[in-house]
Amino acid sequence: MNEALQIIVIAAHPDEAEIYAGGTAALYAELGHNVKFVSLTNGDCGHYSMKGKELIERRTQEAYEAARRLGVKEYTILDIPDGQLSSTHEVRSEVIRLVRNWKADVVLTFHPDGPGHVDNRGAGKIVRDCADFIAMVPNAVPDAPHLLKSPLFLLMPDYAKRSAYRPDIVVSVDSAIEKKLLGCDAHASQFYEFAPWQRGFLDSVPSGWEDRRQYILDNWSAFLDVSEEMKSPLETFYGKEAASRVRYAEPFEVADYGRTRDEEEKRKLFPMLYLQYRQ
Repeated sequence: MNEALQIIVIAAHPDEAEIYAGGTAALYAELGHNVKFVSLTNGDCGHYSMKGKELIERRTQEAYEAARRLGVKEYTILDIPDGQLSSTHEVRSEVIRLVRNWKADVVLTFHPDGPGHVDNRGAGKIVRDCADFIAMVPNAVPDAPHLLKSPLFLLMPDYAKRSAYRPDIVVSVDSAIEKKLLGCDAHASQFYEFAPWQRGFLDSVPSGWEDRRQYILDNWSAFLDVSEEMKSPLETFYGKEAASRVRYAEPFEVADYGRTRDEEEKRKLFPMLYLQYRQ
């Protein structure tokens, strides 16, 4: 294998890196590359009965367990309250440090515009606002050595952005779906408590892994299944016949900021493309 790639996923809340990019992260890890997850808030609004330090600590431990299951090397959670994320100098500086210290080749984050959770848009805006300072600007955040070239920035389509995004890169995660589901399962406070309570089916949450596995597949299918707009990019990367067999995938839009990459380099940055079906 060539030199290990450095991948960082910057989301707004603990559990989002898992549901939006957990399969891709697991594939990178299986190939020997290094993945880091970041949550820019502590998720302290994410429950209907727990709160405060107890909830923050629980969600932190869930995140660490999810990372273990996915093969993610590090998981950093900033101590910013849920719903209070904004693009301040302090937060941008910390994101620059995180990306630089990880020596990131690829940064995955949310789209900065559109509908959806205010923190999700906020995470995307923060990454966009500091992207130009990450590489070749040594006087910005001088305590973290600047990168010599910009990472490739990719946007994860927030659930509310799915009707208006461009699936430039779509990764089949069929072979990693079990790890992705187990990563979600680690966040019991979200998948088995808070979200079911919000959506009105708390009393139907099953016990036992096989039933819970199907429960996640059924109730989070929009984050898991191949949708119509993904099919053409899948054919581009995997070929028409192989693409027709893909069931689970994760789509990403190439950001309109940061350094651009040609197709050959993008494929080097996504070494799992082709591998699952063209062996």
